[in-house]
Amino acid sequence: MTATGRSAATSLEHVPAPGSMLTHNAARSLAVLRISLGFVFLWAFLDKTFGFGYATPAERAWIEGGSPTKGFLSGVAVGPFQGFFNDIAGQAWADWLFMLGLLGIGLALILGIGLRIAAGAAAVMMLLMWFAEFPPAKTDAAGEATHSTNPFMDYHIVYGLAAVVTALTYAGHTWGLGRRWAKIPFVHRNPWLI
Repeated sequence: MTATGRSAATSLEHVPAPGSMLTHNAARSLAVLRISLGFVFLWAFLDKTFGFGYATPAERAWIEGGSPTKGFLSGVAVGPFQGFFNDIAGQAWADWLFMLGLLGIGLALILGIGLRIAAGAAAVMMLLMWFAEFPPAKTDAAGEATHSTNPFMDYHIVYGLAAVVTALTYAGHTWGLGRRWAKIPFVHRNPWLI
């Protein structure tokens, strides 16, 4: 059965034109993904900085002298990099790199600018956090169950991949400053800044 007349035109309204990359709905969906992911990173920065009581209590906030990396990294008890993560837990340079990464990635994703750098940084950060939790391990160094639910895939990998997808699909051009950013002469001459 073929569609004819008005129903044929209506059914083809949402089909992308030849050569176009995304439908409007797909571009908007990617923008929602970009902004949502940006909020995840930005919220982690804000909560660790000010101690809003979600993941970080007020008394352990960064502005109160707490360390954003100490709790998580000193608790690493599994995986091939356990000693490395335990050693850098609470180090000032690790705290600053982590927090600047959260802030930079979060702002870039929300604003839709610098997505290639943000995606690379997010992928590296999430891969390091994946190694810190090391989902393939069923037990930790003390022999206790890790409660890992999957031997490979977890939210760190998904977040890293989502950041890469938003960069590769120019998701900052929809509901973001990506188009304007790309037209800045310096950025235009250096596309890795897009």
